[in-house]
Amino acid sequence: MKQDFYQFKAKSLQGKEISMEEYRGKVVIVVNTASKCGLTPQYEGLEALYRKYSDEGLVILGFPSNQFANQEPGDEKSIAEGCLVNYGVTFPMFSKVDVNGETAHPVFKYLTGELGSILGRKVKWNFTKFLIDRNGIPVKRFAPTTKPESMEDSIRKLLQKR
Repeated sequence: MKQDFYQFKAKSLQGKEISMEEYRGKVVIVVNTASKCGLTPQYEGLEALYRKYSDEGLVILGFPSNQFANQEPGDEKSIAEGCLVNYGVTFPMFSKVDVNGETAHPVFKYLTGELGSILGRKVKWNFTKFLIDRNGIPVKRFAPTTKPESMEDSIRKLLQKR
């Protein structure tokens, strides 16, 4: 059976299991995050996109990961506080996960399988962003260094499709 984005579940930062089914019909950005990374200020850009387009159907799902240079060493509570206090993040954040290797979270195994990169089926670094259309189909992958605001055209195009 072919996998689909909506079959997966993940634990929120608050420990509640959430089905990706909740996001059916929305344009979704899945991003692996870290609070001690040079790219961490991207939280601001992601939050700005979320605030601008959430009423039109955009949702951003943040997945903290400590797989790159130990840049997310904290527990769920400290991650939540850092996101809120430092960046005012209001989009859904999930529990810390692995994004590569045998222990990678199924969401990331699926997304890297659907949207490989020059590096193959791996996440290169923190703040790799995956764009998923309203039907749950992964359509584009953005590099860690891609600023959230430069994704806006791609997001708008998907939001306009019904």
